[in-house]
Amino acid sequence: MANAPGDDTLKTTLLNSRHVALGGRIVPFSGYALPVQYPSGIIAEHNWTREHAGLFDVSHMGPAFLMLAERTGEPEADHAAIAALIEPLVSADVRGMKPGQLRYSLLLDERGGILDDLMLARPASPDWAGVLFLVVNAGTKDDDFARISAACGTAAQLNRADNCALLALQGPEAVAVMAAAVPGAQALGFMQYESFDWGGTRLVVSRSGYTGEDGFEVLVAPEQALAFWDTLAADPRVRPAGLGARDSLRLEAGLPLYGHDLDTSVSPIEAGLGFALSKRRRLNGDFPGAERILGELDRGPSRLRLGLLVDGAPAREGASILDADGAEIGRVTSGGFSPTLGRAIAMGFVPPAFAAEGTELQVSVRGRAQRAVVTPMPFVPHRYFRKSSSSGI
Repeated sequence: MANAPGDDTLKTTLLNSRHVALGGRIVPFSGYALPVQYPSGIIAEHNWTREHAGLFDVSHMGPAFLMLAERTGEPEADHAAIAALIEPLVSADVRGMKPGQLRYSLLLDERGGILDDLMLARPASPDWAGVLFLVVNAGTKDDDFARISAACGTAAQLNRADNCALLALQGPEAVAVMAAAVPGAQALGFMQYESFDWGGTRLVVSRSGYTGEDGFEVLVAPEQALAFWDTLAADPRVRPAGLGARDSLRLEAGLPLYGHDLDTSVSPIEAGLGFALSKRRRLNGDFPGAERILGELDRGPSRLRLGLLVDGAPAREGASILDADGAEIGRVTSGGFSPTLGRAIAMGFVPPAFAAEGTELQVSVRGRAQRAVVTPMPFVPHRYFRKSSSSGI
């Protein structure tokens, strides 16, 4: 089937034929028809990724290149110029990025709310100075791209690349698979990126991902998308994985999902994402919503994102978080079963007085109160590959 049952309005990715041939169960997600799982099932795909390498189609995301309209040829000056155009919209120190560095950032509104979270990358080659590679979320990409384009005006051009394929190869054996398929990619450290020749085209490869595991994300030109997927999928260490395993992995990793754990009502400080607000930007106060965000840094926020170990059935998004006496104090924003831990886990927001590690709380699941204990995140330790020269996020 080309689309999810009963819906002919959904977009499909370049890899849709492979998902159908593999027996993927196709569902609507952010306007796309995507596989939520394959016949092996979500838990098997999750565990395979933890132990070997899972291959995910994330082509619904929003990759793009922001290019300075007039480049001087002086790499540092051109990078400073493109950074100056996008910094008024985001939290990151874009100007301070090193060649080949990838950085997590937040697109903020004037009240300090999160419009989206995104990745920004500075090309390693000086020939590409004055260019930024960025990846935004699928559900917000049209608004994000319009906002960025409007801010840059004629000084820079945003070239969308969401007509390409974006693949994520995640897990402890991902590096060996990539070394065989794309020689040289294994030299990247966490949050570094580079382009590589493959089959007569260029791949944009970053050592990053959304699972907490070591891994890579690869942007592939349309004409090579199927061939590159087939190359990776042919490796016996690789199995395809769908949206279900991607979500359970990111939940175990304590990573927020936009539209669930993050939205325009949530500030970076409330979300526990203060690291995405760089020191220089914090000192200068030159980012959207600075009054609110700096005030929360000074006085503390009114709520905090936290992790919960839940006894019994999983508490899903929207479930009430209760104090020990049964009074509602917050809401679950992400929740589910952790295959790695063999128990239910959740994330949500509560007032700081209830957010200390070990605090005994409750969650309401189908009208029944279940014990929940505040626990540090990530629930499962990250296994990113960090090089001494890599600054991470």
